Amino acid sequence: MRICFTGDVDPLLPGIVELLPELGCSMDDGGIRVRVERAPGDLVVAYEEGAAFIRFDQRHHFFRGLGILVERIRGGREGRTVETPQFDTVGPMFDVSRNAVLTVDTCRALFRKLALMGLNAAMLYMEDVYEIPSQPYFGYLRGRYTAQELREIDDYGWQFGIEVIPSIQTLAHLDEFLKWQAAKPYRDTRGVLLTDAPVTYELIEQMISTIAGTFRSRRIHIGMDESEDLGRGRHLDRFGFEPRFDIFSRHLHRVLEMVRQHRLQPMMWSDMLLKLASQSGEDYYAGADRLPQHIVEQTPKDVQMVYWDYYHLEEDHYRRLIQIHQQFGTTPAFAGGIWVWNTFGANYAFSMAASESALRACKQTGVRDVYITLWGDDGNESNVWYSLAGLVAIAEHAYASAPDRDVIRARVQFLTGLAWEDYFRLTRLDEVPGTLPGNPHWDNPSKFLLWQDLLLGLLDGHVAGLPLKAHYESLAVAFRTARQTSPEPDTGWVFEVPQRLSEVLAVKAELGNEIRRAYRSVQGGPGSAEDARDANTAKAALDRIASMVLPDLEERVRRLRDAHQRQWMRTYKPFGWEVIDIRYGGLLARIDSAKQRLTQFIAGEVAHLEELEADRLPFAGEPHTSGGVGRVGYYYRAATPNAFFHVLPTAGW
Repeated sequence: MRICFTGDVDPLLPGIVELLPELGCSMDDGGIRVRVERAPGDLVVAYEEGAAFIRFDQRHHFFRGLGILVERIRGGREGRTVETPQFDTVGPMFDVSRNAVLTVDTCRALFRKLALMGLNAAMLYMEDVYEIPSQPYFGYLRGRYTAQELREIDDYGWQFGIEVIPSIQTLAHLDEFLKWQAAKPYRDTRGVLLTDAPVTYELIEQMISTIAGTFRSRRIHIGMDESEDLGRGRHLDRFGFEPRFDIFSRHLHRVLEMVRQHRLQPMMWSDMLLKLASQSGEDYYAGADRLPQHIVEQTPKDVQMVYWDYYHLEEDHYRRLIQIHQQFGTTPAFAGGIWVWNTFGANYAFSMAASESALRACKQTGVRDVYITLWGDDGNESNVWYSLAGLVAIAEHAYASAPDRDVIRARVQFLTGLAWEDYFRLTRLDEVPGTLPGNPHWDNPSKFLLWQDLLLGLLDGHVAGLPLKAHYESLAVAFRTARQTSPEPDTGWVFEVPQRLSEVLAVKAELGNEIRRAYRSVQGGPGSAEDARDANTAKAALDRIASMVLPDLEERVRRLRDAHQRQWMRTYKPFGWEVIDIRYGGLLARIDSAKQRLTQFIAGEVAHLEELEADRLPFAGEPHTSGGVGRVGYYYRAATPNAFFHVLPTAGW
């Protein structure tokens, strides 16, 4: 499609040049004439009688309008679209601190998609993955960004009207830096900075000055969340006991002094203030409706609170929490999420239900800034590209009071080349038989079924008797079909890992229980001729598993690992992949050990396999009969019940 732009388009040309190839278009004086006009108010996109018109207010509105126009022309749909932006700021927060550091090229590719959605912010969550010249261990071998890389990312987003906002940590969540011996002077507990120590504020000044000199944005997120053990480590030894709020408040004021000196506009996660305001000292969502007056009075008014919540489905809940935040005297920002963390897929069912309730509450209570978190907890086994359909849906919420579901589906297809149903199928990696509809407990069998040990079967009791083989076989076929039928050759690649994972779990998900049943049958006979026949059949089954099933499983795991590596290197820097590589290596080693142990038992070299004789207790809570198959937040917890590592609260190495 050829397009000829008229009007004052010169400021938009750099972004237009980047986006037209994405849309399969080019600029040509003989193309469809698009008149461009900038004016306050609604975004208006029209295509009538072969001519087109885009009227926009902010730069990012234009690029959304361009995408809508091309979609309309391609579909042969003449007419007019009028949209009223619902928020001032809306965009994703990319977690680049949990091993998966987006490459500059990936940021560019993502920003092109965000621009066509009409999003105008991209927050980079960086704990220690930005370069501080005076701190060589800060982000050491973690894929930290250089200042030049961050400027390239910032420049690329700016041409579309996307504000790249740095999100750092100035109190907690600094485990990966504080583990080094060189960082001991800054350490209170394992992940919390030693407040009140002069060297700590020298470090924070280095953080803030680095950020201030790198990004165009004058906004900075200073973190401050989940610092529950503040003052309970080396701080207690050096300065004695003090209420956490007093320490927190004093530290916050000192950090904000530095932020103001650099003429930055701060925002912070609000959870610690609400937790410290609660009777228990730990309730973020269930505290009292009124904040204590001393906390309100001692909290500076020039820091924007960011209320994060991706756990609830009730609109009233979000309204209540927003109103509690407004007691600080300002309207908070809201941070929801698309659940791509602690899973190999994406929990779209729950994410979309929670997001819709939250966004309705934001619109009703006057929230103007909305962020969509894409966390990468425990190694980032999922992939940022899985979130695309969810970002499209939230973008539609940002331009309509109540977006049309058919419009969302059409926009997903147009912007990604893949169907909404293809993305939503990622939910089924975890929403297996035995989970409740919509997976409200965030069960993650895609993670624990892959990593759990075949002989120890920590969660086998949770999935016993469930038809998981058939479930994952069906999913493997569906993902393969989505890849093969993708209308664009370079879009279906994102589903190779889900396909290969499904192929692995079609064999592995039920295998632990199958091995144990066969072993117990062998050990239970021969009390009679029938028992002897059953024992011989079971022994033959174990022989088949050792000689055929486990070698096949090994090959499937290798194919999955290779696909995962290709996906990772296409999206992220290589740093951090070694963590996933080690997990695959451990899985393959344990499959080999299972093969050896079964072979030895079948040959009579060992009389018992003690691993298979232990009862299978519930991992946590109740098994699937009560409405869920379970959730495991950490790889090592699924892989072994034994001591994997031990770290003292204030220790480094």
